Amino acid sequence: MKGFLLSFQSEFYKSRKTLGFWSAVLLPLLISLLAFTIFYTKSDKFVSTPPMGLWIQFTMVGLGVMGTLLLPMYTIFIAYSVNNVEHRSDTWKTLFSLPISRWSVYGAKFFYAVFLVFLCLALFALFTIGFGNLLGAIKPELKFSAYHMEIQLMQVYFKLFLSSLGILAIQFLLSLLWADFLKPMGLGFVATIVGVTVASKNWEYSYLFPYAHPMVAITGMVKHNKGPARDIEIDMFTNDVYVSLVICVIVFITGYFIVQKKSVK
Repeated sequence: MKGFLLSFQSEFYKSRKTLGFWSAVLLPLLISLLAFTIFYTKSDKFVSTPPMGLWIQFTMVGLGVMGTLLLPMYTIFIAYSVNNVEHRSDTWKTLFSLPISRWSVYGAKFFYAVFLVFLCLALFALFTIGFGNLLGAIKPELKFSAYHMEIQLMQVYFKLFLSSLGILAIQFLLSLLWADFLKPMGLGFVATIVGVTVASKNWEYSYLFPYAHPMVAITGMVKHNKGPARDIEIDMFTNDVYVSLVICVIVFITGYFIVQKKSVK
C-alpha cells in the first residue's frame, strides 16, 4: 500500500504542470463559464422559463457537449497523457526497476488517470451548481433559486464518470503498450465516432460498445415514472454502466498481467 501511495503521489508531481492535469480543471471551468455567459447576456429569453426547465437548459450546455464527443476524447487524452510522461522521457525501465512492485506502479498510474477523469466531472457538477446559483443571485428574474437539482446533477455526472471507465481502461492499456501518439489516439477517435453513431441511431445493443456508453448514459439517465413533473429521478445503474464497469475490471487485470510478463520499453 505504501508503494502504491508513493507512486500515486509521484504521478501527481510529474503531471501537475502538464496539459493533462490542467485540462481536468480548465475544461469544466471554461464550458460552465460559457453557459453562464450565454444565460447572463440572453437572460430576457429565459425569463419566462419555469425554474426546473431553466436548470435543465443551463445544465444541458455542459452535458450536451460532454455526453457526445468530448468526454470520450477527453478520457482518451488523459489515458495517453498519464503514460506519455514515461514514454517521452524513456523512463519505463527505470520506473519498473525501483524497489516498488509493478502492481503498485501500474495501479497508481491507472487510478491517477481515473482520478483526473473523476476530478473533471466533479468540477463540472460543482461549477454548474455554483454558476447556476450565481445567476439566480445577480439575475433575480431568472428563478434559479426556486428549484434545486444539486443531487440530480451530482448523480448525472457520477453516472457519466462510471460510463467512461471502460473507455479509460482500454485506452490506458493501448497507450501503455504504444509509445506513439497516433495509434492509441487514432483508434480511440475512430471508436468514438462509431460509438456516437450507434448510440445516436438508438441501436438496441449500443450498451455493449464501450465508446458509446457516455452518450447512452445521457440519453437514458431519467427514470420514466408517473410522479409529478418536479420529481426528476436519475436512473444510475443502467446496462451501459454495468458493462463499462465489467470492461474496466477485465481490461485493468489483463493489463497488469501483460505488464508483469512483458519488458516495457
